[in-house]
Amino acid sequence: MEKIYIEEKNFTKIDFTQNPLVKGEYEYCTFINCDFSNSGLDGINFMECEFDDCNLSMAKLNKTALRGIKFRNCKMLGLHFQNCNEFGLSIFFENCNLSHSSFYKTKLKKTTFKNLKLHEVDFTECDLSNSVFDNCDLARATFENTIIEKADFRTSFNYSIDPEINRMKKAKFSLPGITGLLDKYDIEINGIV
Repeated sequence: MEKIYIEEKNFTKIDFTQNPLVKGEYEYCTFINCDFSNSGLDGINFMECEFDDCNLSMAKLNKTALRGIKFRNCKMLGLHFQNCNEFGLSIFFENCNLSHSSFYKTKLKKTTFKNLKLHEVDFTECDLSNSVFDNCDLARATFENTIIEKADFRTSFNYSIDPEINRMKKAKFSLPGITGLLDKYDIEINGIV
């Protein structure tokens, strides 16, 4: 079956749970208020596309290509980004809920995470060097053997990152956030709110 190629098309208020998105390549397309929840996006190539106010929770991402993709105001619970096509993987997130998602062993250098809910997200063995976590809630997120060198966490909160098991040279943190680097020691720090 021949793959289709779609360019510069807007998709608005479409329920892809009922009529799945046709497999193919989508370039410079915009998806607004669409429902992809529990859908199979396997093998689809998205290039320079934008997703606004969409529900992608539990969508299947096996070999899905995400190159130059922007997600804004999206519900993205339980996604497994480690299953994506890693070639050219480039994503921007703003005002989204990615709780319970996994980026296990994913290379996400220079990625922007802005105003996100990242509860219980798995960043194990992920490369997040030079990434920015701007005003993100990282409650119970997992950082284990993660590369966060030169990453910026200064405005984020609720994280717990063990400096002994993560590569974090020149990572940036705010003074109140320092407590998230000392959690494992179960100590009390006064004067930081």
